[in-house]
Amino acid sequence: MNQETQTPGGGRRYARVLTIAGSDSGGGAGIQADLKTFSALGCYGMTAITAITAQNTRGVTGIHGIPPEMLRAQIDAVVEDIGVDAVKIGMLHSPEVVQVVADAILRHGLPNVVLDPVMVATSGDRLIAEETVGTLVRALFPLAAVVTPNLDEAGWLLGRAIADESALDAAATDLLALGARAVLLKGGHLPGDRVVDVLALPGDERHRLEAARIVTHNGHGTGCTLSSAIAAHLALGQPLAQAVRLARQYILSAIAAGADVRTGHGHGPLNHGYAPVAQRVIE
Repeated sequence: MNQETQTPGGGRRYARVLTIAGSDSGGGAGIQADLKTFSALGCYGMTAITAITAQNTRGVTGIHGIPPEMLRAQIDAVVEDIGVDAVKIGMLHSPEVVQVVADAILRHGLPNVVLDPVMVATSGDRLIAEETVGTLVRALFPLAAVVTPNLDEAGWLLGRAIADESALDAAATDLLALGARAVLLKGGHLPGDRVVDVLALPGDERHRLEAARIVTHNGHGTGCTLSSAIAAHLALGQPLAQAVRLARQYILSAIAAGADVRTGHGHGPLNHGYAPVAQRVIE
């Protein structure tokens, strides 16, 4: 049943964003970063936890997957009572978990799905089983409003390295060919003093988004934060291209605000709360 029919009608409500992702015990990435981002941008955040990780700024020391039936119960509980305006999807560690999420999107008619295909942590630790990748592409790419891989993830999905800026457009086009409706290919892993991302939309529409690189050791959770910020702006009613631009503005400012702050002994987090806004109420 479509989730709109389950939502109490009339009155005033918050912009509602659901994150379906793993927990980061260190607080810098995963659902913790997602909730901080939703709050900072004026949205009401909800969670469906896919896995619990033992994690800090130096790496991941353990992963415990949540049973698929419990994941389904979490999603159903929040959707059938509160409702959802946008969804951010992060760490999905097994094919069964991917299928639960895809089924829930279809069953409830969940809108504005932002898929961040989390495969490797900032520390280099692998977070997804190899057999999960095919299921992720087949089941979730067609359901997402936008897919947001970094270069390592895109290389894994395409089976080739993306070596320089000139290869970004072709890689984004090939990711669309895998079934994605739109792709934000993040070029932050390329060397240089600029960061170039490519937003690929259907019909050969391309947006190259550039910014000066911010020198910092605190990059933990950047992918989670960016995808969450896109979902938040979609929930607030922005069209996709504008939601991506506003999300990039937020994350660049959050990186800059936390660039020289020391948290832990490894890759520290962003300053998600550098300029919080009041929670938005929708009439």
